[in-house]
Amino acid sequence: MKRIKLLNLIPFFLFPFFLFSQNNQLSDRPFFNATLLNSNPVIDGNVLSDEVWMSVPALNKMIQTKPIFGDESSEKTEIRIAFANSILYLGVVCFDSSPNTLVVSDSRRDANLDDDDSFLFILDTYNDQQNGFLFGTNSAGMEYDAQIDKEGVEGRTMQRQQGGVIGGTNLNWDASWIVKTEVGDYGWSAEFAIPLNSIRFIPGNNKTWGINFQRNISKTNEVSFWAPLPVGLSFGIKRVSLAGKMHGLNLKNPGNLKVFPYVLTQATRNKAIKDNSVDYEFGADIKYSITPALTLDLTYNTDFAQVEVDKQQVNLDRFNLFYPEKRAFFLENAGQFSIGSPGEVDLFFTRRIGISDNGSVVPIIGGARLSGKVGQTNVGLLSMITDDVKSLGINKNNFSVARVNHNFSNSRSSIGGAYIARKGLGKEVDDDYNRVFAIDGVWGIGKKAKISGFVSKSTTPGIKLDDYTFKFSGNYNWNRWNILAQYSEVGEGFNPEVGYLERGPFKKPEFLIFKTIRMSEKSKLLEYRPHVSGRYYFDFQGNVVTTFTHIDTHWVWKSGLEIHTGYNVRKEWVSDEFKIVNLNIAEGEYNNSEFQLVVQTNSNKKVSFSSRSTIGGYFGGNKFFNNLTLNVRSGDKFSSSLFLNSNNINLDHGDLNVSISGMRLTYSFTPRMFVQSFIQYNNVTNLLSVNTRYGLLGDANTGLFVVLNILKDDDLLDYVNNQRLTIKYTHTFDFIK
Repeated sequence: MKRIKLLNLIPFFLFPFFLFSQNNQLSDRPFFNATLLNSNPVIDGNVLSDEVWMSVPALNKMIQTKPIFGDESSEKTEIRIAFANSILYLGVVCFDSSPNTLVVSDSRRDANLDDDDSFLFILDTYNDQQNGFLFGTNSAGMEYDAQIDKEGVEGRTMQRQQGGVIGGTNLNWDASWIVKTEVGDYGWSAEFAIPLNSIRFIPGNNKTWGINFQRNISKTNEVSFWAPLPVGLSFGIKRVSLAGKMHGLNLKNPGNLKVFPYVLTQATRNKAIKDNSVDYEFGADIKYSITPALTLDLTYNTDFAQVEVDKQQVNLDRFNLFYPEKRAFFLENAGQFSIGSPGEVDLFFTRRIGISDNGSVVPIIGGARLSGKVGQTNVGLLSMITDDVKSLGINKNNFSVARVNHNFSNSRSSIGGAYIARKGLGKEVDDDYNRVFAIDGVWGIGKKAKISGFVSKSTTPGIKLDDYTFKFSGNYNWNRWNILAQYSEVGEGFNPEVGYLERGPFKKPEFLIFKTIRMSEKSKLLEYRPHVSGRYYFDFQGNVVTTFTHIDTHWVWKSGLEIHTGYNVRKEWVSDEFKIVNLNIAEGEYNNSEFQLVVQTNSNKKVSFSSRSTIGGYFGGNKFFNNLTLNVRSGDKFSSSLFLNSNNINLDHGDLNVSISGMRLTYSFTPRMFVQSFIQYNNVTNLLSVNTRYGLLGDANTGLFVVLNILKDDDLLDYVNNQRLTIKYTHTFDFIK
């Protein structure tokens, strides 16, 4: 095999950084002073007729990012924001010349607002240019909230995740707040009331928050912002380093002590083992704000019965599959505990807690979490205890994490460290432990570039050599260019038992060169995005193990149509024979190329679809891959999504057809009451699964949940093999208001 000196590649990856100067700075960020009210507005959706709102100065200038970059919004928007009695109030009037064309695709909490006529705003309450709280709604009064860390950018796992945390965006974070809307001949309006004890901030006088507002106008696919943003895929409202400012905040500690008890009954019928049982459970979470920026969470008999099941996957390679975290307790403030390379080398991966290697539930006895800020330093402490499961040979374990990360003022720079450990709690388990130590840092070079990296070492009984990993990255993202160069290593002995490794060991350089080119105003084509990327894995002898080079162009029309045309070149060296389902892949070198086509229609329409297809070589044969999704909705109540993920593999010694199909069906009676069903079928395991959930939501992800899970395997003519019906009720007791 060909040997390559890695050091010779570094200048090539770093060279693009010297091509672009930091010119064309955006103009100064807009700002305003906070307004303190003597009386509270009436939260009913009617802004224009409320005298309280009319006394508040309005912000009314919104600047487009698309379709016409730099122009003022085609429709007028008036935004008013004020404080009273430890509550943040926001009133917005979205004037619309044709209010009969307003689009509402989904009224379910936290549904995607990109396809709707909608309004969103983000609060950088620490003014650290990294983190924030995102709120939004549409004309139907849907409730949307999310916790944002690292400006919503977390690496290549953004497209691999199925929910939970996606690219530094935690949609499972649900705060206690109110929104009401009204539709009239002027357009539509919305009123928000957000108690300050629902978010986190640093108290004191004359404080400043970062803030930005976004309006989406569906009929013209228009997106506009109060604090203007550059053109580029990563430039959106989550980019809080480019937000405007709200000055003059006098913030006191509002106090926060909440208790979330739950009761649960669960009936199980398993025909395979002839087991019928009914169980009863109870538990509770406690949330106490030591300061408005530092919160203590306690949990007992932690349960996640209402969480949607994972999307099924079939491993068509020799590396580990990734399943995202979806459990709300672990997702809150998840960004403060994150360290490593997401989806590839996660040093702390919460799915190791309470879930066994085969996906079985491991009972969580309880635990505690302290998270938030002390000054400009992020602090995260977590300790959880899981019970033993004798049938799986699992002992009691303690999982502990300590994480600190200091943000430097008026920059995007930080430095931090982490300690992550698992310790067996059974008898005679002195050597049953695993520890990981890490340091990381980010150097923000203005608003345009940054250098980041981490170094980590693990300690495991019996492993003494090469138990390390590190990664260094440089990124320039401005002037419609996104240029990235990275280098990482994973040693042969590195073992993060409370983390996730996609593969290892390896040495890997990688790069990305991405350009966004906007067309003229008269063109039907909005923009195209040519780019090239590559990642190259080597072993520690300098031999090529995997190479992947991707050449692509995204074509985006103003109508919402999007087409990607790509070409991939791959090389794989298989040192040990492995099996894909029932096909053996022999040792040897495999050189392949493939064509890629992606088609996405306008998701604002009642019917839309997306298709991702690749065709080309695969381990000495050929593979045709297609991922097709069809979306159909009716008004704001009913939405459906049908998907088919198919792989047709042809090798000299056999053929394989792998497909996963299914659908999501959702009906929203109100923004807080819904029924949703997720149905999947896997032809490899011949497994049919149904997950149906009814939710009547209260505040902060509480309320009544009824969940039915059905598993059906092998004999499709047999009765259903496994059924589980769960009824769970959770209530919020707020002892400090």
